[in-house]
Amino acid sequence: MRQLVENKQYDEERALYFSQGYDIKNCTFAGPADGESVLKESRDITLQDCSFSLRYPLWHVKGFSMEHVEMDEKTRAAIWYADNGVIKNSTLGGIKAVRECSHIVVENSRVVSMEFGWKSNNIMLKGTEIESEYIFMDSRDVKLDHVTMRGKYSFQYMENLEIVDSVLDTKDAFWHSKNVTVKNSVVKGEYLAWFSDGLTLIDCKIIGTQPLCYCRNLKLINCTMEDTDLAFEYSDVEADVKGHIVSVKNPKSGTITADSVGEIIRENPVMECNGKVVLREKANESKEWENVKKCV
Repeated sequence: MRQLVENKQYDEERALYFSQGYDIKNCTFAGPADGESVLKESRDITLQDCSFSLRYPLWHVKGFSMEHVEMDEKTRAAIWYADNGVIKNSTLGGIKAVRECSHIVVENSRVVSMEFGWKSNNIMLKGTEIESEYIFMDSRDVKLDHVTMRGKYSFQYMENLEIVDSVLDTKDAFWHSKNVTVKNSVVKGEYLAWFSDGLTLIDCKIIGTQPLCYCRNLKLINCTMEDTDLAFEYSDVEADVKGHIVSVKNPKSGTITADSVGEIIRENPVMECNGKVVLREKANESKEWENVKKCV
């Protein structure tokens, strides 16, 4: 039988430790005792219209839902080692909000957490706004759908990531990532996706300097590029770019097709570079540049 906890305030250590089958409504987790781990090891709980200002509240929780919940910046490391959770219409404001978790959905929420989602798997963000300096470091099987993100060192060492209909304002995202697909999204950042393997960008707008270098199995399908100089250096790439690329430098292999390229740089490669740059037909004339020179 489920138990209802309503209109209470808790601030002591492990206040509701190992709660099972609890519905917690309109409760406040804050106060002078400043207790940690208020709901640690709980099972099958719901939180509705609650607020948190204490550290480590949901560690090792199995089966939970949160709706209209506010976690402020003092709610550090809020959700760790947790499984099977749904977070809706909520705010996560503390550093390291989610870590080493699995099967978590965050929907229609706002997240401000400088290290979010590390070493986690089967995570979905939907209709959510997030600010995170390091987001999803070393995580697996993640999906972002209609997400607006601001960050710096995003999605590093990730595997099996899908991003659709999103806007990413980041820096050197996707470094050392594997099997990433981004569709119908804006990706703004410097040094995008270096050392990635299996990155596919479809119907995307890519903005920023020196993108997509040292990549393996890189694909761009019907994408546009803005302010993208020194692109594709030492990458294995198949790219279909609509519009202009500022410059392309020493692509390792494959073909880059664009409407125009400001500069094609073939100089001082440290490895064999045979990548092609092809311009589409204009005024019934096709131009092609191909480097067949082998340099060591």
